[in-house]
Amino acid sequence: MASIIDSEVFLAFSTYATIVVLKMMLMAPLTAYFRITRKTFANLEDIWPGTIPEEKKKMLRTHDDVERVRRCHQNDLENIVPFVLIGLLYVLTGPDLSSALLHFRLFVGSRFIHTLAYVMALPQPSRGLSWVVGMVTTFSMAYRILTTILLL
Repeated sequence: MASIIDSEVFLAFSTYATIVVLKMMLMAPLTAYFRITRKTFANLEDIWPGTIPEEKKKMLRTHDDVERVRRCHQNDLENIVPFVLIGLLYVLTGPDLSSALLHFRLFVGSRFIHTLAYVMALPQPSRGLSWVVGMVTTFSMAYRILTTILLL
């Protein structure tokens, strides 16, 4: 186990997993930014004190930009958490460094492209293709795990 933790593959995984988890975490402040700049809030207590009550009622609404960022964040949760779990198991199978780096870089790159395509409302298929690349990458690592452990 100690040799795996000291391996270049584990260090690479740790680096790329940290990058993509931090990216996911930054979606919450991005949502807050969009809420504040669009004056759109989900809860009454989120509106700054001193705002006129009639104005507060107007700010309790949804906004397309805020919802777009929220959906992007939700998509991150649905894809990054499985990547981290499957990626950790993948590292335990002892893959080649070049193969592991390809998987990690493809996934992280696809998530950044997906976020840009989602938040900036780029035309399809940019967002869809970036999502597919991330999913295929995660499934590829899962396949390696299964074929290594179960000898499929």
